Amino acid sequence: MIYEIAFATKTSIRNNKCLQHIDLLFIHQPFNDYYGTYRAMEAAYKQGIIRAIGVSNFYPDRLIDLCHFVEVMPAVNQVETHVFQQQLAAHEIMKKYGIQHESGGPFAEGRKDFFQNAVLKEIGEKYHKSVAQTALRFLIQSDVIVIPKSTHKERMVQNLNVFDFHLSEEDMNTIRSLDEKESAFFSHYDPETVEMLTGLTR
Repeated sequence: MIYEIAFATKTSIRNNKCLQHIDLLFIHQPFNDYYGTYRAMEAAYKQGIIRAIGVSNFYPDRLIDLCHFVEVMPAVNQVETHVFQQQLAAHEIMKKYGIQHESGGPFAEGRKDFFQNAVLKEIGEKYHKSVAQTALRFLIQSDVIVIPKSTHKERMVQNLNVFDFHLSEEDMNTIRSLDEKESAFFSHYDPETVEMLTGLTR
């Protein structure tokens, strides 16, 4: 079981009496009292309530800062990652600190005509795979965890069927060329975005 805290406080974690255990708990955004929240997560981890703790949307500056002042390193950092925003620099920082990179929005939520992308279609056809399967395989081979979202059983099955083929290095490089190095949604460094996100708690 995986839980994500959008804007939690240390008190809300300590006072949750109904928890038996959680496999992974992570903070969704580096705002509000996220240090207090993280320390409460560390305490719950040491007590065995949480089996792993992590963060989400912690980009290199916030992630490095956190890593230098915690006792338990985040197991995972989930950030927007897909073929159009591959997060290569952030990936290297995560590797340096031993944190697993997890994709948030591996299909870019269908933006930028994701499922009609000519490059992914052409490469997928070589392996008799769909655009979605090709994109997931690319991320997996890039050492990125993927947990694609779908409410359709047939797509869930398709999303799991990505371990019976391997993209060539040439195909990997071709897909790497799709990287636009910017968010398909919004920047966490944009003041208006930060005001909007922090305003959700009021």
